[in-house]
Amino acid sequence: MDEYNQTTLYHVSMKSKPSKSVTTKSISRSVVSNQAAEHDNLTEIVSKHLTTEFKRPIAQHNIDAYQDAISQINKADIIFDSGCGNGKSTLNLAKKHPNAFIIGIDKSLHRITKLAHEKTPVNTNYCLVRADLIDFWRLAVNDNIKLQRHFILYPNPWPKKHHLKRRWHGSPVFRQILALGGKIELRSNWQTYLQEFSQALSIAKHDATVQLLTITAENYISDFEAKYHGSQQTLWQLNADLDIGIDKN
Repeated sequence: MDEYNQTTLYHVSMKSKPSKSVTTKSISRSVVSNQAAEHDNLTEIVSKHLTTEFKRPIAQHNIDAYQDAISQINKADIIFDSGCGNGKSTLNLAKKHPNAFIIGIDKSLHRITKLAHEKTPVNTNYCLVRADLIDFWRLAVNDNIKLQRHFILYPNPWPKKHHLKRRWHGSPVFRQILALGGKIELRSNWQTYLQEFSQALSIAKHDATVQLLTITAENYISDFEAKYHGSQQTLWQLNADLDIGIDKN
């Protein structure tokens, strides 16, 4: 059965009461993987995807969701919160970047509807949309949309070694992530995932930094971050400017 049998777009009020925070009493397990370092086939896979076209048809429900979201933009600068979960990270980004329009995207109806009951002010600077990221990114690239910033915050890792092609940097859509441009930030509780993403960026001639994420309970950006940090897991952060390439000649 198709999980996306209808388009769903939500707006959430910045003035509404905040959602209850995630309790840190619930312990989240650390990532377990049979892969201790960057994947041996990473260079081959990334290089192939950078030079080939991704031809999978785009689903109509994702086209509808994309068009609805884009129609709400009321700022010159655009920020994507990709894989926004219940939308809390989108709310926090909207507060931090009031002069940009933030689009929070997630495929899970269960997660994204958690904030859907809230009313939306007329001049809000964000929306939440239920859509598949792969199609949403491709549609944005087809429209020549350029991002100011792009946040991909937890959890994607797909940690088993044979899962490389399911990680964003190992998938055919990595080329679209690059094309969207802007300053990209990833956060994860699996260091290898970000080290691989950094290596993939280097293959595409972009520089990146991976470092420990210093965080406190007062500035958790999402419930995932609260859960992982509350479970005393080490968190990592990748930053890169996709509008700046590096000369390897």
